[in-house]
Amino acid sequence: MEAGEVVVRYQAEGGQALLTIDRPKARNALSPEVLRGLLAGLERAEADPAARVVVLTGAGEKVFCAGGDLGQMGGEGGFLSTHEGRRVYGQLLLRLQDIRKPTVARVNGHALAGGLGLVLACDLAVAAEHAELGTPEIDVGLFPMMMMALLQRHVGRKRALEMVLTGERMPAREALALGLLNRVVPAAELDATVGGLAGKLAGKSQAVLALGRRAFFTAEDLPLPAAIEYLASQLSLNVLAEDAAEGVTAFIEKRPPKWNDR
Repeated sequence: MEAGEVVVRYQAEGGQALLTIDRPKARNALSPEVLRGLLAGLERAEADPAARVVVLTGAGEKVFCAGGDLGQMGGEGGFLSTHEGRRVYGQLLLRLQDIRKPTVARVNGHALAGGLGLVLACDLAVAAEHAELGTPEIDVGLFPMMMMALLQRHVGRKRALEMVLTGERMPAREALALGLLNRVVPAAELDATVGGLAGKLAGKSQAVLALGRRAFFTAEDLPLPAAIEYLASQLSLNVLAEDAAEGVTAFIEKRPPKWNDR
């Protein structure tokens, strides 16, 4: 990679912040520069008032993201420094969930290994029907360690183990049936479908979406009694929001709500 080359592109348009991994010749692999670029892009999107939804995609029409860059596995600076560098991917997965704005994966092509992890970390995912998804790390003597935590939360034990142990890819339609995707469409319909879904999210109260997303991810790992108690407290916060009052009033008055995002 040439010095100064942009590997993650940011574009804000129509209420969307589009983050594009732009390394098509390297199958949009996750180099350290890409990881840092994605984290910086998420920070920019969160601070951008014009961006109400974050859309993540890859350059080209064949590959969304092929996972980690195997050519940069060694790293520099010693073992511990290399280990800290690998943790950045995990930080990215968490940041995709922690950001206050909803996220949509535009899966333009194959999403493999760490690339599949990015898809799972996004709130919603729309894939072109030619895309394949999978965790092929085992075929090069590796295991999908960090993204496996998200895979376990999306599918049952037997299917998750089959994926990580065999490394076999699955077509997008099969991934849809497993719950790894929300929509699968012909490639020609990908942008329209993503745009329609993102537009629906952009039209909601951003304050309530942020509160609700945080509650969703927090409750996910709590025991049921603790989850119910926690969510009761979040409901009390929700009903005190200005947008909740506006939403109820608009419903009673039979008019569209006018969100203030607070």
